[in-house]
Amino acid sequence: MLAIIGWIVFGLVVGVVAKLLMPGRDPGGVVVTILLGVVGALLGGFLGRALGLYGPNDAAGLIMSVIGAVVLLFAYRKLAAVRS
Repeated sequence: MLAIIGWIVFGLVVGVVAKLLMPGRDPGGVVVTILLGVVGALLGGFLGRALGLYGPNDAAGLIMSVIGAVVLLFAYRKLAAVRS
């Protein structure tokens, strides 16, 4: 249970950093920011392993997690703009 709470807190931090790097209006609140941060961490870990930066059992670092979250935030904004 503590690991899940840790992922949520880490996702919140990553989501906030990604939001600071890409300021502007987003169609979503804190929950969307947390979800983008958590999924960004997973995406960053996947990309890091694909590029050979991390081993199979290594977690993504903060930088790769933020990069993943920024990519997701960018895609989310584009998708939301198309829907509007």
